[in-house]
Amino acid sequence: MIDPIQLRARLKACPPGHAGWKEFADICIDTLTYLFVPPLAAPVLEGRTHSEIDRRDAIFPNRNHEGQGHWGHLYKELGARMVLFEFKNYDAMDIGKAEVNQTRLYLKQPMGKLAVLCTNKKPNEAAHIARNVAYTEDKKVILFITPKELIEMMAIKERGDDPADLILDLVEMFYIQHE
Repeated sequence: MIDPIQLRARLKACPPGHAGWKEFADICIDTLTYLFVPPLAAPVLEGRTHSEIDRRDAIFPNRNHEGQGHWGHLYKELGARMVLFEFKNYDAMDIGKAEVNQTRLYLKQPMGKLAVLCTNKKPNEAAHIARNVAYTEDKKVILFITPKELIEMMAIKERGDDPADLILDLVEMFYIQHE
């Protein structure tokens, strides 16, 4: 059983940069599993393409094809059949355009058009511009989530509400700010 108190402590204590990259990914996977499984299926970790060129950090299958709940809505709206999560735990480097473009390329047609970049710090302006381009050109939505939002989603779940409310809020805020 996953303990949300321990998850919060682990998120807050994780060192940035190379020293904590694996720990950050593990904490994010544990947190996302606590938040979203079910209704999403357990994640496929480091899912690779047949040629092994692409390695995606975590893919949560969305089997809510009948339109039930928020994930059913995202399935209909964005074809979010497989929800992609990428993890970036940077120290000195910014989370920017390259990280968004890498994520964008991972969203092949069968997966759908929704990805989430879980980052230990806010992405820079170039990242925001790159995700706007991804939406303009391909209708792909790439969300940014930091430990702050993960902790907020845990609080939402603990009070008996659906933590995917925040995912929908972030999608809607993206649509509003898109230019």
